[in-house]
Amino acid sequence: MNSLEAFQAGKVLLIDKPLNWTSFQVVNKLRWEIKQAFKLKKIKVGHAGTLDPLATGLLVICTGKMTKQIDSFQAQIKEYTGTIVLGSTTPSYDLETEINETFPTEHITEDLIRETTKQFIGDIEQYPPVFSALKKDGKRLYEFARAGEDVEIKPRNINIAEFEITNINGLEVDFRVVCSKGTYIRSLAHDFGKALNSGGHLSALRRTKIGDFDIKEGVSIEDFISSLNNQIE
Repeated sequence: MNSLEAFQAGKVLLIDKPLNWTSFQVVNKLRWEIKQAFKLKKIKVGHAGTLDPLATGLLVICTGKMTKQIDSFQAQIKEYTGTIVLGSTTPSYDLETEINETFPTEHITEDLIRETTKQFIGDIEQYPPVFSALKKDGKRLYEFARAGEDVEIKPRNINIAEFEITNINGLEVDFRVVCSKGTYIRSLAHDFGKALNSGGHLSALRRTKIGDFDIKEGVSIEDFISSLNNQIE
C-alpha cells in the first residue's frame, strides 16, 4: 500500500537499478517523487548497499522508520551475476576506464578457468579498486585515482561462498557469485585474470539478491512512480 502513513512508518522498496544511474540518484529520484505525491517537505529515504553506475539490479530502498534497518540489510550476503573479459585490464577494473594493458590468453582453457575459481572460495583477502568510493584521509579513493596520485590501499577480509562459471564464450566468462558484505566484484574480476596468469576486467554486473530480497520482486523506477501515482489518484 503506497499511503503516506506506510511510507512514514517505513517501507522496503525493491528497485531494479538501471544502467548509468548512481545509487544516490535513484534515492534522490524516489524521495522527490514521494515528496511530490504527498506534498511533503521531507521524508527519510536511503539505500542498503551501493551499486556502481555500470551495474544494474537489486537496490534495496528504505523509507521512514525502516531506514534504521539499513545497516542490517547491508550486512546480508549478496548474489551477483556478470561477465569477466580475460586478456586485458583497466585501471577501474571495469568499463569506466579504457583498457591499459593486454596479456596472453593462449594458455587459458575452459578447465583452467573452472579450476581457478576454487582459489577464491571461502575467506580471502581482497584489495578494493582504487576507483572506489572508500575514504582515506578524508578523500574518496577515486579522487586520488583521477588525480593520478598513488595511494596505499589495505586489503579487506571477505567471504565468497559460491563462484560459479555459467558460460564461456571465447574470452568472455559469465559467472554467478555469492559473497559477503564488502566484496568488490570488480576486484574479483581483476584478481581472477591475474590468477590465470593473464588479465581480466568486469564488463557487466547485475545484483540479483540481498539476503532474502530477490531481483525477481524488483520493479523499475518508472513502474514504481506509476504505481505511486495510481495509488493516489
